[in-house]
Amino acid sequence: MKILIVDDDANSRRLLAVNLAFGGHTVVEAVDGQSAWELFQCERQRLVITDWKMPGLDGMGLVRLIRSTQSEGYTYIIMLTALGAKPQVITGLEAGADDYLTKPFDPDELLARVTIGQRILQLEERLMDSRRQMEVLAMHDTLTGLFNRRAIQDRALAELNRLARGATGAHLSVVLLDIDRFKHINDNHGHEAGDRALRLVADLLAQQLRSYDFVGRWGGEEFLLLLPGAGAAEACAAAERIRDGLAQTVVPVEGGGVTLTASLGVATLGVTASGPAPGGGEPWLDRLVRAADQALYQAKHSGRNRVCVAGELSAV
Repeated sequence: MKILIVDDDANSRRLLAVNLAFGGHTVVEAVDGQSAWELFQCERQRLVITDWKMPGLDGMGLVRLIRSTQSEGYTYIIMLTALGAKPQVITGLEAGADDYLTKPFDPDELLARVTIGQRILQLEERLMDSRRQMEVLAMHDTLTGLFNRRAIQDRALAELNRLARGATGAHLSVVLLDIDRFKHINDNHGHEAGDRALRLVADLLAQQLRSYDFVGRWGGEEFLLLLPGAGAAEACAAAERIRDGLAQTVVPVEGGGVTLTASLGVATLGVTASGPAPGGGEPWLDRLVRAADQALYQAKHSGRNRVCVAGELSAV
């Protein structure tokens, strides 16, 4: 583990460095609180051992600065001091230190206290990993790995808010995609085949879209695509590429395969003056999705496996 040691006494620093290196740790040295603070700002070490009494910025001041920073990941701080009076130790702990050692320190006790700090930091890392995993699960559809409905809605609202701040002529397009005769796949080949179909569609969508486009599972066999900056013609062309790609996609089933097709509805919001009208992004999202849904309905009733485009909505 990389440990920042802070002490204005060269002999004390050397003794710390030798013992920590013996324990398998990497050491970064600072000669006073100010240089330690500068090092910490460049690379936030997870464990710091600092002397209390130093010229200029002392250990207490360094602890307060470290605790004032907003950063992901905790920094474990051990205060090293020749002062043995309990009130002073308590003051250091109240300032934000996690543990303390008095000089002269016992090497075994030093390594034991560092090990305690490591265990606490490792526990925090596991908790943070669990939280990140929960956040991913909360935002993503478990079957396809795409954004779920709530997450794609939130992304759409963010894009609408960005569009509201954009210049006249900016666009946001949405594409609503529905797999044709999906119930037939489930009824005739089982839900596992239906799940395979959904994953194949999700994979194709992820491959076809630009790096700054977004796609989510809207519900059942429906998917919603967000195309920032795309006008109606560009969105329609993207939808046609997707439709054509799906028409060449075969879902493996027992005894053969099922060719996929999809119907797609496109709707576009264009800024003609000052951005989306008063009332926030959500009403505009409802209008966009409703327009795309109507275009999708038209595609379904015109024979399926096609793209239909709604008239462009204008925000004035």
